[in-house]
Amino acid sequence: MLARRRVAARTMRLARAAASLGRALLDAQGDAPDHSGMAVYTDISDAELDAFLKGYDIGAATAFKGIAEGVENSNFLMETERGRYFLTVYERRVRREDLPFFLGFMQHLAAHGFPSATPIADRGGRLLGEIRGKPAAIVGFLTGLSVRRPTVDHCREAGRGLAWLHEAGQGFASRRENDLGNARWPTMFAGLKAEADALKPGLADLVAGDVARIAAGWPRGLPEGVIHADYFPDNVFFRGREFAGAIDFYFAACDALAYDLAIALNAWCFEPDGSFNLTAARALVAGYESRRPLSREERAALPILAHGAALRFFLTRLHDWEATPPGALVRPKDPLEYERKLAVHRAGVDLFQPAP
Repeated sequence: MLARRRVAARTMRLARAAASLGRALLDAQGDAPDHSGMAVYTDISDAELDAFLKGYDIGAATAFKGIAEGVENSNFLMETERGRYFLTVYERRVRREDLPFFLGFMQHLAAHGFPSATPIADRGGRLLGEIRGKPAAIVGFLTGLSVRRPTVDHCREAGRGLAWLHEAGQGFASRRENDLGNARWPTMFAGLKAEADALKPGLADLVAGDVARIAAGWPRGLPEGVIHADYFPDNVFFRGREFAGAIDFYFAACDALAYDLAIALNAWCFEPDGSFNLTAARALVAGYESRRPLSREERAALPILAHGAALRFFLTRLHDWEATPPGALVRPKDPLEYERKLAVHRAGVDLFQPAP
């Protein structure tokens, strides 16, 4: 019987989400769980794993461990006779037709020198297989360490890495609309008003104001490309203080590049007490512009883009708060974290005000 040995906590953190080949997507109503994401919903038997791996040239499994984090797919850290990999089984919310875009984009990035986990093809050249009738894929192990409390230096390097990703993504031929983009937020919120007030009395009216303000001020005509759309600290790896790679491209879509930067500003530049760290924000933007300078229009649009990005993650976290299936080895993310970020943007804080 295949030995299922424990993977040390540090090893899990080094690779956390490196195979999160799947998280991402919408349910039938267009709502999706929030960004972080690994879990085990499909428990793979030894026989099923052996049969699946026979289609690959990576050797037999010598260790296999389910990863009990997040809210979306079944993910496993796996060691074989030829190396270390991740296996993901895509669960009920994943749209099979979107998977070629995600996997193809990862291949494109690897071909253009960007460090990310690379999908592994089977002997027939296929990136997708099946386990129990569900799509499944294997990706290579990406080394590095995600940071829980980013420093200003980490923010600068994260910005540089995001611009590198945008540069490397140029020329990718496939297209996928951002179905969690700004056009969907009013509809998403309409189905979550009761949940908002249950979370915090009076919150629905405040968020309705956010929805209206963002819709009225949303910029048009900004430079576009494939964005990561989930560029959080747990999806970015470092070696020391240097950017080492990014993972989890399963919200990736075509949208304004500056919107991706705005998502990162929310994810990297707020303190645990909810305050906005202007120094960290300037470092992140400076790191980004060291590779891809922003246009005047992009820079001017960042405040409303960041407000919208905060709304997007508040809505999906709010949806997830009640939607995580019973018995899953997961804990949904707290939507109140992003409610506090909405409050900062609602106050009209200038992200780039001159230093006093």
